[in-house]
Amino acid sequence: MIFGPQYALENRLARVERKLDLILEHLGIQDADAPDLAEVRALVREGKTIQAIKAHREATGASLKEAKDVVDAIKEGRR
Repeated sequence: MIFGPQYALENRLARVERKLDLILEHLGIQDADAPDLAEVRALVREGKTIQAIKAHREATGASLKEAKDVVDAIKEGRR
């Protein structure tokens, strides 16, 4: 687990990224570099959280924590 300045920096970066995502969504702009998360969203809807995390990692190369954070955000309707 990360503590201290790096943790604070990662939290701040996550907030900035979320704000940018909201702006893009509001303007109707799709991020061309963003991976298609349709499969991940479908797995979340089916209640298959672990499979959704795994699918996200395979699609993006994200770390386990990053993938879990994205899946949690999808579950909570933040993404």
